[in-house]
Amino acid sequence: MNALQPNFSTRLSLALRAFWRILNDGSFAGGVLRLESGEGASPVLPGEPPKPAPLRETLPDSALQLLALLQQEGRFVDFLEENVTAYSDADIGGAARVVHEGCRKVVRDYLQIEPVRAENEGARLTLAAGFDPATVRLTGNVVGQPPFTGTLMHRGWRVARITLPKLAEGHDTRVLAPAEVEL
Repeated sequence: MNALQPNFSTRLSLALRAFWRILNDGSFAGGVLRLESGEGASPVLPGEPPKPAPLRETLPDSALQLLALLQQEGRFVDFLEENVTAYSDADIGGAARVVHEGCRKVVRDYLQIEPVRAENEGARLTLAAGFDPATVRLTGNVVGQPPFTGTLMHRGWRVARITLPKLAEGHDTRVLAPAEVEL
């Protein structure tokens, strides 16, 4: 079946679902009216996921700059590129401690990170209708509509401020660490 040319039974099912939704949901009905008038609002039928927001291009320079700083201070890329299967847990733990210290320094120097939620982990909380799903991920048995009451398992993290160093004109951010040649 072609999604753009659904068969009769699919169209009938769609029409019945839309009919009942239009009768029971004013905002959905408004979306259908906008669609019919050519404004392009596409309603979401029950059981169908909403269409994802359009994607935008991002510039990789800041991400590459941060990765280069993590490499410079914590040898982060070296650690990730190393095949650690041949090393003991104690050896890996020792290396991880050095990488952790350097990477933590970079994060503390260039990023101000804060918790998304102020409550302590383990606290019971209620999420009212209209909560921001970009800042809270619901897990477990998620059914129905808000308000939702549950236990905070992780406070989340967000970046409050970024203060990366300025780059010189012509700097190639794709070079995370130059090759080293000892003479």
